[in-house]
Amino acid sequence: MALKLILPTAAGALQPYVLSGNEPVQPARGTRFDRIAYSAAHVVADPLAPADPWLQPALDWDATIAYRQRLWSLGLGVAEAMDTAQRGMGLDWPTSLQLIRRSLDAARDVPGALIASGCGTDHLAPEDVKSVDDVIRGYEDQMAAIEALGGRLIVMASRALARVARGPQDYERVYGRILSQARQPVILHWLGEMFDPALAGYWGSADVDTAMETALGVIAAHAAKVDGIKISLLDKDREIAMRRRLPAGVRMYTGDDFNYAELIAGDGFGSEPTHGGSDALLGIFDAIAPAASAALGELACGRVDRFHAILGPTVPLSRHIFAAPTRLYKTGVVFMAWVNGHQQHFSMVGGQQSARSLPHLAELFRLADAAGLLEQPELAVRRMKSLLAVHGIDA
Repeated sequence: MALKLILPTAAGALQPYVLSGNEPVQPARGTRFDRIAYSAAHVVADPLAPADPWLQPALDWDATIAYRQRLWSLGLGVAEAMDTAQRGMGLDWPTSLQLIRRSLDAARDVPGALIASGCGTDHLAPEDVKSVDDVIRGYEDQMAAIEALGGRLIVMASRALARVARGPQDYERVYGRILSQARQPVILHWLGEMFDPALAGYWGSADVDTAMETALGVIAAHAAKVDGIKISLLDKDREIAMRRRLPAGVRMYTGDDFNYAELIAGDGFGSEPTHGGSDALLGIFDAIAPAASAALGELACGRVDRFHAILGPTVPLSRHIFAAPTRLYKTGVVFMAWVNGHQQHFSMVGGQQSARSLPHLAELFRLADAAGLLEQPELAVRRMKSLLAVHGIDA
């Protein structure tokens, strides 16, 4: 019997919806990739913690680590304590460092587990940051703490640097100092203002092309210390242009949650293998992990058509999750984990489960069904009905 329920529309009406009956995407066991693929992983809040959820982050550590173990089991790496984990958006630095420590400990029990961790300046009080020297010290504090745990670094874009820098030379100074000290090659992180308005004008210019020249100059000057750069500008043409200009061996990690399928597939252009297609460091891979794993496995086998057949249907879902205001995408990611049974509740750090409307979540449910991403359809329907009931809808 077909599964069905009542769902709200964007116009505020209620309409019956019958599930497609599509088989959930299932990657083959032991899938191997020819791309490096990190999933920026979300955290699972603890709704039973006696804390004010708007002010104090409280995590369910067992469920949070179990989700990372799931990602590793699918062949995906974990980009830890990034914005998908609500880093700087509800998750403070002490909790982030504990998260990094616990994830690194868990990774040691998983052969081949890939993990890199966000290093930033979010522990600095805005009123205490007067100069780029303060920013450097902030980066160095987190860098030392993560490296002491044996972690690899993702050098995150800094709100503090964006606020105090007076031009490209300040970015060159900060990144030059940090890269020169790194124990092993790092991933740089360029997050567009659509993800975080406080990062407007990053790299010292509001003009993206000018900013890109600065970033490329920093990378060229320290190429041996740069594994790659993740850019999240939602501009595929600029990503491709930058990818083609990276030094030999430096990877482009796509952070484009609108165009990731074609960017990962690549165009084969360039003498460097890593410049003909992007690797990945994506928030959407948290929500579409089985499809991402299955598609990357097909790509590694040269079955490009199958890659697109699996990953293509996930793109409308991703564009919906990351719709403006883009910074609220975490709500959709956690919603997907909940309806698929990977956590027992739809609660988030900072109460962010309320950041998206019920019609938005209903459309997300439809798109997940169409893409074969409802892993347990009966459970997904029950949980969606429970959410609708909270909003007074008898589905």
